[in-house]
Amino acid sequence: MTTISELENYLDAGGAKIPADLVIENGTLVNVNTSEYYPSNVAIYHGRIVAVDQDLTAYIGPKTRHLNAQGKYLVPGLIDGHLHVECSKLSLTRFAQAVVPHGTTSIISGLDEYISVLGLDGLSEIFEEIEPLPLKVFWGLPYKTPYTIPESTIAYNVTAADHRKYQAQANCYGVWETVREAIQIKDPDTLQALLAAQAAHKPIWGCSPMATGQDLNQFLMSGVRVDHESYSPEEFLEKARKGVHVVIRESSVTKFLHENIRALTEGAPGVARHASFCTDDVTTSDLLDHGHLDHLVRLAIQEGVAPMTAIQMATLNNAEAYQIDQQVGSIAPGKDADILLVDHPGSFNVETVISKGQIIQEKQEVKVAFQPPHRSPQLQGQLKLAPTSAEDFAYAVDLEEGQATVAAIHSVGPFIRKRREVQLTVTHGQVQVDPQKDVALVSVLERYGRNHNHAHGFISGWNLQAGAIATSAAPDDNNLVVAGVNLEDMALAANTLIECGGGQVVVAQGQVQALLPLPLAGITSDLAPVELAQKEQELKAAAQKLGCQLPDPLFYLSFLPITAIPDLAITDGGNVDYPKLAYFDPIINLNAN
Repeated sequence: MTTISELENYLDAGGAKIPADLVIENGTLVNVNTSEYYPSNVAIYHGRIVAVDQDLTAYIGPKTRHLNAQGKYLVPGLIDGHLHVECSKLSLTRFAQAVVPHGTTSIISGLDEYISVLGLDGLSEIFEEIEPLPLKVFWGLPYKTPYTIPESTIAYNVTAADHRKYQAQANCYGVWETVREAIQIKDPDTLQALLAAQAAHKPIWGCSPMATGQDLNQFLMSGVRVDHESYSPEEFLEKARKGVHVVIRESSVTKFLHENIRALTEGAPGVARHASFCTDDVTTSDLLDHGHLDHLVRLAIQEGVAPMTAIQMATLNNAEAYQIDQQVGSIAPGKDADILLVDHPGSFNVETVISKGQIIQEKQEVKVAFQPPHRSPQLQGQLKLAPTSAEDFAYAVDLEEGQATVAAIHSVGPFIRKRREVQLTVTHGQVQVDPQKDVALVSVLERYGRNHNHAHGFISGWNLQAGAIATSAAPDDNNLVVAGVNLEDMALAANTLIECGGGQVVVAQGQVQALLPLPLAGITSDLAPVELAQKEQELKAAAQKLGCQLPDPLFYLSFLPITAIPDLAITDGGNVDYPKLAYFDPIINLNAN
């Protein structure tokens, strides 16, 4: 919080009575407030912008640093409108190292993956890590955890009581990712969370994939202000027309920008001022290969969006949507000094990054060290599971020999899973998976030591021909997920991750083929981005050698417990039919030989 003394100094700095720390000179301002380009200079004092004028003579003192922006365009720092930062598997420090050089200086996040493992008290260490970083995290408390309906198992359940406490606090900026189904069933905790936010004048952020018509109208009665889930430009446009600030998602596996941008380029022209960008879930490999929000700006421009509009969508629009525009989103006096120097709005190559008034990157050379802090024992990953055996992963049935018709969870896309009925052989009381029929076993093991749940099911669409894969980074619950066609390999995959405190692994023929330890809460790592990206590529290549043809097998595996992905999922509680908000038995029928 700013003290009275600090405020007085800022006022004096704005009035040119205290010299600026840094002045950026000779640049062309991209004024997202007025959609203008014009020459201007910027003065910065103690991390904030104090002047944006052509003549800064009065703001310059003997110790003022000068940064020449000749030939460059001055752009506000980019803001990611919805991000599960933990899905990158990078710690916050390493994530900042990966994205700040690309111009991302702020993210909107619920830190919900950490909450599922550490609880709200455990976030204090994460917040301490964030504070000195050149990356702001605008945090919203999840509307409720666990997200799943029926309820799955995590380390900590967020309740209405938590919202009454945290929504009143300055470091909480709203309610994170309120899903439509919780509103539909009038979940009491969720409704109380919304009322707590409204009482504190905090915005409510929504998640309503494929909601239209009456379903959407009902959802919006909750007070939701912003939504990042639209599966078509028509859905996107309807939400915008009904007053929602709509966020276009372009993640590592769910790429909606190409389609949803049509709501701007072919729909109503006014949509653009009420639309923005998010990446939701990104891999480190993608960050290094393509960039972050700068990549989305370039993609939008390629789709026919004017550069100014694309830049507004990555800056001011998100700031206004999340009601943080008094702090970030534009280059103006009083705002935080988050400023990018880019080559040209049309090509949008970020060359210099200033965050919190500090030069982080200059002419594409990083000027600061990203050093992870000391980690407490509480943050170290631990899977509270006993070693497993092959028999633990077998699907046992009350039939010695015969045939079983099963309902497999069939992946037809990263965010679409449908029911597929397959006939499998039963031998010695166990259902035998058949790689030739594209069916594999899947298990979810509760990792927190609360109830020792172990759910079993079947998946298809993966084309696994051998071995097993496993992950303990699995939003939204981060339980241990194991899939495979060989029971011994499934047990080895699980035991490998139990031994190293969490991670991702590929196993074949009794040998570990690739391993990424994730020692921080069992979901993230302090590995440098380049090193972690290399591990991601090793895992992907190893999974593909097992026959898996999915674009990113470990990412798809981690998403299997997310029930909100239509239509089917599996959690530690069992196989979930989300349209029915109920569990289902994957064994349809059994027939003796």
